[in-house]
Amino acid sequence: MRILQVCSVTTFGGGERHLADLSRALTDLGHEVYLASVPGSPLWGELSFLNSARVLALSPLNYVRNLRSLAAFVRSHGIEIVHAHAARDYHLAALAVRLGARGRLVLTRHALFPLRGINKHLLRSAGRVVAVSEAVAESLRGNGVIEPSKITLVHNGIDVERFNRSRSTENGVLVGTVGHLAPIKGQDVFIRAAALIAARRKGVRFVVIGEDKSPQRNYRRSLENLIAELGLDGIVCLPGWSDDIPTLLSSLTLFISAARSEPFGLAIVEAMAAALPIVAAASEGALEILEDGHSGRVVPVGDPKALADAIDDLLDDAHERSRLGHNALLVAREHFSLERMARDTEQVYAELMES
Repeated sequence: MRILQVCSVTTFGGGERHLADLSRALTDLGHEVYLASVPGSPLWGELSFLNSARVLALSPLNYVRNLRSLAAFVRSHGIEIVHAHAARDYHLAALAVRLGARGRLVLTRHALFPLRGINKHLLRSAGRVVAVSEAVAESLRGNGVIEPSKITLVHNGIDVERFNRSRSTENGVLVGTVGHLAPIKGQDVFIRAAALIAARRKGVRFVVIGEDKSPQRNYRRSLENLIAELGLDGIVCLPGWSDDIPTLLSSLTLFISAARSEPFGLAIVEAMAAALPIVAAASEGALEILEDGHSGRVVPVGDPKALADAIDDLLDDAHERSRLGHNALLVAREHFSLERMARDTEQVYAELMES
């Protein structure tokens, strides 16, 4: 199949990681993958392996030009599937399919917040809407913008073997969390839990990996102030983002997700692939990914004490850490592999083409 992936996002998060990995996997399956993206963006660089003739440059500002060029690209390359991954591109892709007079439209929904009702008419042309979790699918069904029969669940997948690294112990006991810095991710809860643990035991350090993508970086400043207020300088660090998550995960003793809400939880699955024991707040995504007591520990959302107690228990029990990490790896390989995600997505495309 000739498949065009559309994404004008100029930052790089879980959705863009999903698109990049899916594109590589679909290429490996023998499909012709095309890309419409913004030159110089991280995603543009991630998919630089694509033939330049299969890549369309989008403008970050000129919608009308993007629409014309995208419709012409779809028509001239005989595109069969147009797949948009960010809400900001749904309208663009839908109109381009209409103007190009060919191709079937697929949308992927990564977020829990509802689509606005004004989208209902235009997005009616979508053949399938892929939800990356059952929680997202439930949100879409309840929203009423997308016809329920068009909503398809395809869990996110990752290259599990990329995270298969030997565990490093040179950093001592290191407890970490990964994700962009935002209140919904609960890094403040993680830091308050770190304060409780630091008062009980020495020699444990904590790391918060991520960047604040907001214009003023106010949340990062609030976390820095909280660390100082709780006397955690030298115990909790905020080094920013890391481009080498597999190596980072290999240095951790425990992985923590303190998110208040999460549509899926890609970072949790990456930690599972690294065979890490995980403690997660009971967000929508975590509850769908982890089985409490089998592949991780699940605690109430927004509860630093419960989080600290679970971390403490695991720091005292190396055997339980090993058991949970082993089980998590098996679940990641069986349910959240990139190969499984690519095959499931391929099936969505094939069913749409047949219909």
